[in-house]
Amino acid sequence: MCLSRIQSLRLAAVLEDCSDQLDILGHALTVQINRERSSAAPQEEARLTKLKRDCQHISQQMSELHLELEEKQSFNCLLQVVGEEEQKKMAENMKREAKRELERRKQIIQRKEEELQQKTEKLKDMQQLTKDLRHQLNEQPSKIENRKKLVEKSIELQLQKTQKETSQAEKLLEDQLELLKKQLKQEVRVHEESKKFLQNRHEELQLQLQQWQQRTKQMLQEKEQQLNNVRCKRTVNLDKLMEMRRKYREMEQVVVEDREEQERLRQQQAKARAATKLQAWWRGCMVRRGLGSFKKAEESKKGKKKKEGKKKKKK
Repeated sequence: MCLSRIQSLRLAAVLEDCSDQLDILGHALTVQINRERSSAAPQEEARLTKLKRDCQHISQQMSELHLELEEKQSFNCLLQVVGEEEQKKMAENMKREAKRELERRKQIIQRKEEELQQKTEKLKDMQQLTKDLRHQLNEQPSKIENRKKLVEKSIELQLQKTQKETSQAEKLLEDQLELLKKQLKQEVRVHEESKKFLQNRHEELQLQLQQWQQRTKQMLQEKEQQLNNVRCKRTVNLDKLMEMRRKYREMEQVVVEDREEQERLRQQQAKARAATKLQAWWRGCMVRRGLGSFKKAEESKKGKKKKEGKKKKKK
């Protein structure tokens, strides 16, 4: 599965930080092991050593994953390591179960062998007792002739009985051993079938994982394409918005200039009306009071009026 360059760089940075922390932890564990080597218990020392080994293994895997992320922008080695660890765990569990079963069967066989040995020792004791009795009979042949016969007969019967029991026990143990061998063969066959089934299941899961990886990659490509389309639309909309803002500023400037021009014309018209009113008022004052050029005009009018009055009187 491939990642983008930015994602791979981010993951590589995180992995590098984790690897550094694991190196620090491994160094601290080394120091602690060297410090507590003489005083710590063997179990604690073994636990610390295993923890140090695990830290080194994880650090190595992270380093390999870091290199793969930087070079190939993928994490196939991590998936491979996880699969190998799962296979190891499954194999270890199966080996542990088989070993436990073999130990249990060995214990059963050992217990049967101990029982057989005890019976054999008992038989040897009986034979020794027989020898002792024979020796006593040899010492007192005249006194215990009849008793000897009875004892010998009894011993022979006991010996036959013991041999019969021993043979039956041996036969039973042989039958049990044969049964255990058959069961062991059956367990081995079941183990092989289980192993084959698990391998097939693992292959199916690997195939499903590859399919999901392909689907994920396809979905990522589609999402990236959608993201690029959205970015293109956003760029076009931003260009339109900038153009509309520019037109708005131009229109706003035109409106402001028009308002200023209208205000200036209104002020000019107001000034012109005020000047006209002021001139009319001043002209009226000069006319009413006869100031300036308006005074001469009145005098000429008065002279004309007097001459006309005289002419009328003469007539």
